[in-house]
Formats: sequence, C-alpha cells, structure tokens
Amino acid sequence: METMRLALCNEVLQPLPFERQCALAAALGYQGLEVAPFTLAADPLAITDDGARGFARIAADHGLAITGLHWLLVAPAGLSIVSPDEAVRQRTAAAMVRLVELCAAMGGRYLVHGSPKQRSVPPGQSREATRDRALACFAHAARAAERCGVTYCVEPLARAETDFINTVAEAVAIVDAVGSPAFRTMIDCSAAGQAEGEPVEALIRRWWPTGKLAHVQLNDPNRRAPGQGAMRFAPILAALGDVSYSGVLAVEPFDYVPDGPGCAARAIGYLRGVMEASHG
Repeated sequence: METMRLALCNEVLQPLPFERQCALAAALGYQGLEVAPFTLAADPLAITDDGARGFARIAADHGLAITGLHWLLVAPAGLSIVSPDEAVRQRTAAAMVRLVELCAAMGGRYLVHGSPKQRSVPPGQSREATRDRALACFAHAARAAERCGVTYCVEPLARAETDFINTVAEAVAIVDAVGSPAFRTMIDCSAAGQAEGEPVEALIRRWWPTGKLAHVQLNDPNRRAPGQGAMRFAPILAALGDVSYSGVLAVEPFDYVPDGPGCAARAIGYLRGVMEASHG
C-alpha cells in the first residue's frame, strides 16, 4: 500500500489562492493535488501551455504533483456532450481536447469526466441519441489523450446527479464502445456506494483485473470525507492492495465538515491510520 499516493481535490481548499492550497496540502501530508480547472481561471480554456506549466512549478515548489484534472466541464458555461445542438457538442469536444492538453502540460496523468449536468439526457431526447452524441465527444478526448500520453476516465455517478452512466458496468460499456487504450473508467466511492449493488471492495476485485479502471476517488456516500460516514475504507484499501493498485487515491469530499482545511486534515489522518493499521 506504500505505493499509493494520496492527493487532495483542490476545490476543497477554495477560496485560497493556488499557492496557499499547495502549501496547506503539503503541510497536511498530501502528495498531490487533483485539480478542478474552474478553480484556476474563470475560463480554463484560456490558460496557456506556459500558464499550465507555471501551476505545475508552483505545486512542485511545495513538493506536490498535479496528479490530474476533474470537474472538467463546469466552465466555460454552456458545454454539453449530449446537446442536440451540434455546435454546442463541437465546442464541448474542443474543450475536452484542450483540457487533455492542459493536463499533460501540468504533468497530470489522468482526467476524470464527471460533469453530470453536461451529460444528462436532454428533455425530449432518446437515450440512444444521447449515447451516440456522448461517444463522439469521448472519442475526440480519447484521441487527444493517446497523443498526450494521459488517461481520460469517464466517471460513473449516482442517479441523484445524472441519469446517464451510473454504474461501473455502464461505464465499461462506454469504454468498450470508444475502444481506446487511453480511455477508461474509475471508481468514485461516494457514487458507487449509492449506485452499485455490491460493496466498493467487491467492485474493485471484479473490475480491476479487466484493465478498464484507472483511478479511485475516496469519499463517503454521505458526500463527506473518508472517515466521516458509515463507509468502511479498510476493506477498500485492502482490495486495492490485492489488485496491486499503485496509482493515486484522490480525496474528494463535497460537504466540508467542519470546513475545507479541517475536512482535508481529518481525511488524511483517518486514511493514514487505516493504512498503518493494515501494516500492523
């Protein structure tokens, strides 16, 4: 389990400026930040390659890596991979490609495509048309990810957030349809705890050997940090060890208790305790 790195999703530390986010995350013991692009600029697509490398240098100055990107389509406004408007979809596909390029420039290794509002089935549209439109956008992102040497992950999300791609099995079907080695899926523990019919540790043991999963986000189904709800993370970490997972574990709470910094501190303390106990 020593090879797994703990990263913090940086929006937890808003509204601190990025440099202070890095300083605090490093002081707490995190090894990286998983970055939401909308926290870096009102229009993330306006970030230049040099600007992206500048964010990577700031992180490195604090001993951190930018491990990847998530919450991809929040900004600029109006993006959708499933809109019946072809111009909107073209703009969205171009945004996805640019975010892949920015991720690579920041030294990130993966992108997590959640963005529920930008992928839910539009009113009056069929699920088949929705799926076809999404696949076309994902194919653009996958080709860019191949070119840039990163992995683009479609994220299964709970039904309370979206009605499209809710389970790992549904995400794997999308991965298979796109058919790119740079396009995979992942597990968000909060979403899996709400949407799946089996425990997260069972999902890991069943799906990881297929090679279709590439990343893990740690959070409780109550949307708080690990250790702040009923989900037990010791079995999850044990399962990841059993499948020889050596990637990033990204802490991504949505409900910050008592606040962002306090939530981040409690999460890493809890996870380190679980890891140490597993080696005891």
